Amino acid sequence: MPFHVVLVEPEIPQNTGNIARTCAATGSVLHLVYPLGFTLSEKHVKRAGLDYWGQVVIEEHASWSAFCRAHPRANCYYFSTKGKRLYTEPRYREGDFLIFGPETRGLPAAILEGAGDRVLRIPMRPGLRSLNLANSVALVLYEALRQVGFPSLV
Repeated sequence: MPFHVVLVEPEIPQNTGNIARTCAATGSVLHLVYPLGFTLSEKHVKRAGLDYWGQVVIEEHASWSAFCRAHPRANCYYFSTKGKRLYTEPRYREGDFLIFGPETRGLPAAILEGAGDRVLRIPMRPGLRSLNLANSVALVLYEALRQVGFPSLV
């Protein structure tokens, strides 16, 4: 079973295109939670994803609540600069959902409330706002894949 990458209200088409390419390369499912800050037909998102679009499974969700209804038993990890634990601490399992927020705002407090120790962060120097979303997804996804032995990957 693949990992699931969930982008909540992504804003930058190039990031989503790059993330789609990473999902295609790893066999991960990409979930897009609306509203998006662009359309999937925009040339920037298509160009960033290159010719990988046909090789990635994409699920679109009208809202966060629609996503939650579609996946009520999802084992989720939430990535935020507000996390107390590092992204390397949990023991990921195939099928886990890796949740990321919009580039300029991050995940809203309403989503993070109640997530407890499942809110994770990527360490970085103090005073910096955040890493690029596509880079963050790649870091976390490959750590999760490393932990489970890179199934189905060369």
